[in-house]
Amino acid sequence: MGRRMTSATEHSVPTAQVQVEPAHYFRPEYDHRARFLSYWQQIHYVRTLASQSVLEIGIGNAFVSDYLRRRGVDVLTLDIDANLYPDCAGSILRLPFQDQAFEMVICCEVLEHLPFEWFRGAARELERVSAQHVVISVPDRTRAYRFDVQIPLLGEIKKLVHVPTLRPREHVFDGQHYWELGKAGYPLRLVTGVLEDAGFDVLDSYRLFESPRYHFFLLGKHLRGRAGAEV
Repeated sequence: MGRRMTSATEHSVPTAQVQVEPAHYFRPEYDHRARFLSYWQQIHYVRTLASQSVLEIGIGNAFVSDYLRRRGVDVLTLDIDANLYPDCAGSILRLPFQDQAFEMVICCEVLEHLPFEWFRGAARELERVSAQHVVISVPDRTRAYRFDVQIPLLGEIKKLVHVPTLRPREHVFDGQHYWELGKAGYPLRLVTGVLEDAGFDVLDSYRLFESPRYHFFLLGKHLRGRAGAEV
């Protein structure tokens, strides 16, 4: 399966902007406990699905890509900020790769940095360059309560209970996030619908129990639908 970079397409796309300085990703407070849980989840998907060619969009401090490379995974990184030294500097809105170039694409804590009207185009690019799976995560501000109890003979029971609010808070752009799940106008069904329209099956959609702020999606391609269309 080829991974040769392609030249940019001729049609115009919106231009995303760098929002934070590179030093942001290397400050002590950046790698808090919840973020390490997110790192673990991303790595877990790659190892569980045995993905050998991975594109990571949004390099951050390179923790995930460094870890995977040390374990023999072929990882290529892309970021809009060349000062973070990704393998390729570019935009998620116009990925410079061939169709189905990577077994898996990881795009975590990236999409909320784009205006929501650009989300659909970004999702289509993720679908185009992935051959099997895509992992994304976005912030989720829906209220949730954690229950974790130990019961004799039954063991540990863990449950994350979501509690929708009648009047979700409006999201105000804070210099980084244009939108967040659970805020007014951004329900889960809207995000799921965009992903499905882009050509994905949502194989898993859940929030980290230890840190419900992170909402993960494991996406697969519409293989059955495409096969049916070809008949």
